[in-house]
Amino acid sequence: MSLHTDYEKMPGHWLLAQLGKTVLRPGGIELTKDMLTQLHITANDHVVEFAPGLGVTAKLTLQQNPTYTAIEQNEEAAKQVRTYLQAPKEQCLIGTAENINLPSNSATIVYGEAMLTMQSAKQKTTIIQEAHRILQPGGLYGIHEMSLTTKTIEDNVADVIRKDLIDAIRVNATPLLADEWQNILIAQGFEILYVKQVPMHLLQPKRLVQDEGMFGVMKIAKNVIINPKARKRVIKMKNTFTKYEPYLQGICIVARRL
Repeated sequence: MSLHTDYEKMPGHWLLAQLGKTVLRPGGIELTKDMLTQLHITANDHVVEFAPGLGVTAKLTLQQNPTYTAIEQNEEAAKQVRTYLQAPKEQCLIGTAENINLPSNSATIVYGEAMLTMQSAKQKTTIIQEAHRILQPGGLYGIHEMSLTTKTIEDNVADVIRKDLIDAIRVNATPLLADEWQNILIAQGFEILYVKQVPMHLLQPKRLVQDEGMFGVMKIAKNVIINPKARKRVIKMKNTFTKYEPYLQGICIVARRL
C-alpha cells in the first residue's frame, strides 16, 4: 500500500480493497452465496462472470468445476484473475460487459456483482442486452447490486442519495428501486425467478466480521489506523452509508433468458 496513493480520488471499492477488504458486494458474502445457490451451477455449465475483481465469487463458482470465462477491462485486472484460474476450461478475456468477445447463445449462466449500479441507464441496458445475447435460451442471469428502498419514494430523496453516494465513493453510483431493477431485466427479455434484498451494511462491524472474519477485520483496522488519508475516506463512506441506511439495500436477482 503506497503512501503516495491519491486516496481522495480513488474509487471507494478500490480504496477498500487496498486496505484489505476482499468482499466488496452491497449485500455481503451471504447474498453472493444466495445468488450462486439460485444459479445452480454444475460442471456442465459455461459460466461467464463480469468483472470478477478479487475473485471471491469466482473461487466459489470454480468449486463446481464449470467451464468458466471471466471478462475484465484490462490486462492488469486479468493478471489478478488468472492467478486463481487453473484448469484448461477456465479463462479470462479482455473486454467490457457492453461488448463481449463470445458467440451468441454460448453461455448457460452469466452473473455480475456491484457493477451495474455504477453504470448509466443506457449502459445498464446495454450490459443486460449483452448478457441476453451470450446466454442460451433458458440460461440464467444473476445480479447482485445496490438497491433503493420504497421509503426513498415516500421521502423523495433518491437524487440526494445518489449525489452523496457519488461524492463519497467517487464512482457514478445510480442504484435503482427493486421494481426498477426487475423492469429493466424484463424489458430485455428476461423472466424474474428470484429476488432478495438485505440491508446495505458493507462497513458495519457485524457484516465486516461475517464477510472478512476476525483476522481480516484486524488487518483492515490496522491499515485504516496507520493511514490517515485513507481513514478519512473510509469514515466518510461509512457515515454516508449510515446516514442513508433506511434507503439503501443490497439486492440479488436471478432471471431466466426467454
